Amino acid sequence: MPDDDAERAGPADRRTSMGNLVHPTAIIGPGVELGADTVIGPYAVLTGPLRVGDRTWIGAHAVIGAPPEVRGHEHGLPWGGEPVSAGVEIGADTVLREFTTVHGGTYRATRIGSRCYVMNQVYVGHDGLVEDDATLSGNATLAGHVVLGAGVTLGMSCTVHQRRVVGPGAMVGMGSVVTRDVPPFAKAFGSPARVQGVNEVGMSRGGLGGDDIAALAERYGNEEPTTSWTPPEALRPAWEWWLARTSAG
Repeated sequence: MPDDDAERAGPADRRTSMGNLVHPTAIIGPGVELGADTVIGPYAVLTGPLRVGDRTWIGAHAVIGAPPEVRGHEHGLPWGGEPVSAGVEIGADTVLREFTTVHGGTYRATRIGSRCYVMNQVYVGHDGLVEDDATLSGNATLAGHVVLGAGVTLGMSCTVHQRRVVGPGAMVGMGSVVTRDVPPFAKAFGSPARVQGVNEVGMSRGGLGGDDIAALAERYGNEEPTTSWTPPEALRPAWEWWLARTSAG
């Protein structure tokens, strides 16, 4: 699998080349393409179509590529028969911890990007798209067609409703239930989750300055933060990305 992001990976993400380490109890079905130096843990089940990027680490009992959970969709025999989904793609330098489940797509591949950290028992439903550098804490649940922008952080046990979009750099608090789209760099929590300010820590770590943080904080202090707005230059790519994928656009 091409590895366009290898040069951008930090030192901690680079392991000495060792070849793929696949535990003998793991099941690797037909149509699975493993990148270089991947680790596949005990009793993991990987079924195709599936592309796994270089240096990806998949923990024990993970299930990647099972058919989508859609009534009427054919289940087939994914560990030994013909493909029954649009598959899954996992980027380079991503960690999928134990008991993670990622289902194949119905019309497009479910995708988790590069350098993501997916903790134990996370569920990513069919046709979901998780951009690079996202962090999904333990027991986070993503229904079908959910889209997460780059650098998103989901707290433990939060739930994202199907077809919702969480903007780049946003942080969703633990136990939250996301029923509305969350704008970029927002801090959202509650049941249902609502914007409660900006993800100032995340913005600072991402190199955004105090003026950008203040501008967005003022924006999210309004009652309708999704209406027309011209963001500062540094925030424009994330804002345009979000508008293009939501009804706010």
